[in-house]
Amino acid sequence: VQLQASGGGLVQAGDSLRLSCAASGRTFSSYVMGWFRQAPGKEREFVGAIVGSGINTRYRDSVKARFAISRDNAKNTVYLQMNTLKPEDTAVYYCAAASDGGSRPSTRYEYWGQGTLVTVSS
Repeated sequence: VQLQASGGGLVQAGDSLRLSCAASGRTFSSYVMGWFRQAPGKEREFVGAIVGSGINTRYRDSVKARFAISRDNAKNTVYLQMNTLKPEDTAVYYCAAASDGGSRPSTRYEYWGQGTLVTVSS
């Protein structure tokens, strides 16, 4: 599975942004798709995930009320809608795919995209 994340950019605090992650392969719907981020000087952290059917999602607490993950299995694409962005959301955002494990943060992700930079100015 190859993943290509896109949609990052420079926005102001309070703005919205939607990231996309396009996946190759014919079994996209069987993968749990996760979003992670890594801010400068910090470790990578789990943002959220969505199971293959799209029914279940899970988020880290700091984004739960502002971010939403969705997927379009017909287009082999997963999205991260980010609303009310804050400067602390500034990071490189990565999408990842897991063949098993559910939407919990401990799921082991086997495939990773290259990341897209989101910068939120105050």
